[in-house]
Amino acid sequence: MPTQSHQLITRLLFKLLEQFVLAQRLGLVLFAPLRVRLWPGKFREPDLVFMARKNASRRTESFWIGADLVMEVVSPKDRRHDTETKRREYAQAGIPEYWIVDQERAEILVLTLAGDRYAEHGRFTPGQQATSVLLQGFAVDVAEVFAAAEG
Repeated sequence: MPTQSHQLITRLLFKLLEQFVLAQRLGLVLFAPLRVRLWPGKFREPDLVFMARKNASRRTESFWIGADLVMEVVSPKDRRHDTETKRREYAQAGIPEYWIVDQERAEILVLTLAGDRYAEHGRFTPGQQATSVLLQGFAVDVAEVFAAAEG
């Protein structure tokens, strides 16, 4: 179950991403719990998920078929789940961009799909802006993201 700090970070990222996406009419941003089908029989519920308007046909009432960008806030109880397992699964599902928000390390890792694996776009720390490849112009202040955990 998510902690309070996890939820506060997720809430801020949702607000920032939604504001950016709505302003440019790029698509839809939602938050967990929303099922995303990675492949038949395999579902995940990313903390945040974005689907581009051009891919709206992949959104159903019950679940989304893949996504264009997902964000996960690392759970301290099972770091490997977000940093390894989900990384592998999201790449296998062809999700173009994956943000791993690591409160313990005060780092946001932005990954972009290169073939069937993710390549690092950047490891961003406080004092830097984490940027998206998929959503040109979208950036977040890393220090602000982790300060949100304080409430």
